[in-house]
Amino acid sequence: MAVEVLTTADATTKAQTSRSNAALWREMRAVGEAELGQATPPDRPARPERPALLDPRDVPKRKPGTPEGRAAMLHAIAHIELNAIDLHWDIIARFPGTEFPLGFYDDWVKAADEESKHFMLLSECLASYDMAYGDLDAHAGMWRAAEDTATDIMGRLAVVPMVLEARGLDVTPSMIKLFQQAKDEQTVAALEVIYAEEVGHVAYGSKWFHFLCGRHNLDPKQVFHTLVKRYFHSTLKPPFNEEKRAEAGLPPDFYWPLSETPAAVR
Repeated sequence: MAVEVLTTADATTKAQTSRSNAALWREMRAVGEAELGQATPPDRPARPERPALLDPRDVPKRKPGTPEGRAAMLHAIAHIELNAIDLHWDIIARFPGTEFPLGFYDDWVKAADEESKHFMLLSECLASYDMAYGDLDAHAGMWRAAEDTATDIMGRLAVVPMVLEARGLDVTPSMIKLFQQAKDEQTVAALEVIYAEEVGHVAYGSKWFHFLCGRHNLDPKQVFHTLVKRYFHSTLKPPFNEEKRAEAGLPPDFYWPLSETPAAVR
């Protein structure tokens, strides 16, 4: 089921396939018939011909105070959500050598399902701007974290949910305010759904990262710092949404030491 999603190129079909496979997994779990198979995920997921994927430095910057700028922001968020669908299915198929309870797969199937719902919600919002996903260029950097951690499950958990998705908790409130000011109630409603559900995705990362640290008798904070420095090619940038990060199981001493501004001099 994971590889089927990863090898589907069309964005809408990918999201729909993700949702139907997630529903099938839940049905199998409900009757005790869920089984883990093995399949080889692609090095890179299939992608539609559009949008063109550019170096992040080459993606045009647009002012969010204009309708065109808000549409570009929605397109960028939709691109993130599409990548997240693949990231969550990839973690399911990528690491068969690491034994997990079925709850691990429950969590990431649920996360992938929700990311698929988010992509569809944002596609509807884009349509209200007479746009569709693929109409603008997007950046090609999002899959780098998956490639860098393709053989390191703890690195994957540290960087993708606990760094990249946690960043979404920091920036989404300001985006909601922007669309509130524009009186775009449809997008506000979509972003509020995304904001609420992304907390759970970060929490899944923290939960299973701590699970593996406990299995190997490792200090989670020390290991997290080591892995983020190894695989995340930037610094963590404040301000941080400390309330939502704490709700997701990320205490301040995990991320402040990795930021540009140490907590002691905030």
